[in-house]
Amino acid sequence: MILVTTSLASAQKCASALEEATAEPTLVAATLSDAVAKLQAQEFSAVVFDQLLLDAQPDETEVVFKHLSGAVPVYLNFAVSSQDRVTRELRAALGRRNREVLVARREAEQALRHELNEKLTALMLSCEMALQVPGLPALAEIKMRAVDALAKEVAGKLGV
Repeated sequence: MILVTTSLASAQKCASALEEATAEPTLVAATLSDAVAKLQAQEFSAVVFDQLLLDAQPDETEVVFKHLSGAVPVYLNFAVSSQDRVTRELRAALGRRNREVLVARREAEQALRHELNEKLTALMLSCEMALQVPGLPALAEIKMRAVDALAKEVAGKLGV
């Protein structure tokens, strides 16, 4: 969902064009207070700000920024920006956000995979060492082999 924050009369027309261009529902906030209320009530992927509105209400601007959550901010001067430019800027910002999320996800997966790899290696080594203990009861050996097999299965699924 996208939030367009501007007091211009053409705001709804702009929101409709952005909704059509991005296939995401788009809401309009005429004031920064209205933007804060909408940001508290719903999750947005982007918030398009009219720079003139931000400059006119600097105290409210800080409050809005605290409520952005994961939304990417886009700053434009609606008085001089064409609809095409607004759309291009929004698409570029959403593209950057998607790339950043993808990179963060890959890094988190890699870190988790590395951590699990270390734990699985330690678990498999411990099982192998336990299985070499002389006089190991048969039931304990069966359980250790089952744990070792499970650890190897998980390692296989992780591509370790």
